[in-house]
Amino acid sequence: QEQLVESGGGLVQAGDSLRLSCTASGRTFSHYAMGWFRQAPGKERELVSIISWNGGLTSYADSVEGRFTISRDNAKNTIYLEMNSLNPEDTAVYYCAARAGFEVAPATWASWGDYWGQGTQVTVSA
Repeated sequence: QEQLVESGGGLVQAGDSLRLSCTASGRTFSHYAMGWFRQAPGKERELVSIISWNGGLTSYADSVEGRFTISRDNAKNTIYLEMNSLNPEDTAVYYCAARAGFEVAPATWASWGDYWGQGTQVTVSA
């Protein structure tokens, strides 16, 4: 059974850094686009960043551009999100997703993934 498992979340202070990981199992996702999304309480799920199957294309939300970096290691079936200069507005549950295609304009970001992880909490205190 296909599974995406996120790790690396936690409680940090404003200005700190975190690195999230998402490891896939049950199948190879090396030919899938993958991405990070987040959802804060009372808000819709939103894009953080997506990456094409070979890492050649990336896209970032304006709010994280220049602070966050997405990468992937297909040999490890893992993607990463390096998050720097965190601020309280980054507080959310962060989800990993995989999609058969690099879609940058889905109907909703919540519908982007063919597969989703269970999420990892990131909390940034002021």
